[in-house]
Amino acid sequence: MMNRFKRLFLLGIAFLLVSSALVGCSGQGNQAADHSFAMAPLSDMPEMVHHAPVRVQQAYQFAVANPETLQQIPCYCGCGSMGHTSDYACFVADEAADGTLTFETHALGCSICVDIAHDTMRLLDKGQPVDEIFRYIDQTYSRFGPPTPLDSLMNEMQEGQ
Repeated sequence: MMNRFKRLFLLGIAFLLVSSALVGCSGQGNQAADHSFAMAPLSDMPEMVHHAPVRVQQAYQFAVANPETLQQIPCYCGCGSMGHTSDYACFVADEAADGTLTFETHALGCSICVDIAHDTMRLLDKGQPVDEIFRYIDQTYSRFGPPTPLDSLMNEMQEGQ
């Protein structure tokens, strides 16, 4: 009887510990993190992004709030054949004159696009300038496919290596 009580007691403690850990982690992706850059509110994202994993949501939020940065970063998933010109184009297809965005669904299912955005975020937080981030992205992802055509910016960056 005593062994059974001990097992139930230990099982209960284990359950509480696991439950506490899950509750503590459940809101992580929705909490605002301290970054050196802006993040668009999740409420500004289309419904399709709300249903995506947190990592994908954050990449969309970053792209919307930082177009001038991601427009300088190439993507290497092969999306240049779709007309994409930068990693930004994997998240946002168009911006109307009134500022209304048309979202691109491509990044919802492409880990390379999302990883490039997250690496850009991480390096910005470390204080890296965009040209160094560009070089890092190029060195890390060029093995996956051709870069999106950033034209003159890409040529300048590669000449400076």
